[in-house]
Amino acid sequence: MLISSDTLKLFSQQLLQERRRQGLTRAQAAGICNVSESFIRDAESDPSRCSLSLMLQLLLGLGLRVNIEGWSVDETASKTTAERAP
Repeated sequence: MLISSDTLKLFSQQLLQERRRQGLTRAQAAGICNVSESFIRDAESDPSRCSLSLMLQLLLGLGLRVNIEGWSVDETASKTTAERAP
């Protein structure tokens, strides 16, 4: 699913369907994903208001994967200064 501001409603519906498919209540999903029940409610109704960090926590907790395409990663930029020192 391509996520954009236009598809957030569909995204929230998919989250709700996935939680229900797994047979989880909001309380159970919150416990598994280490987020609050109110966060689950918000994610399933208006994900545009949710923190990306907690959204990723929810997605991963439900066993879903997140792929980001189009980024160019410079491996040398990701190393710390200490790792680059001779």
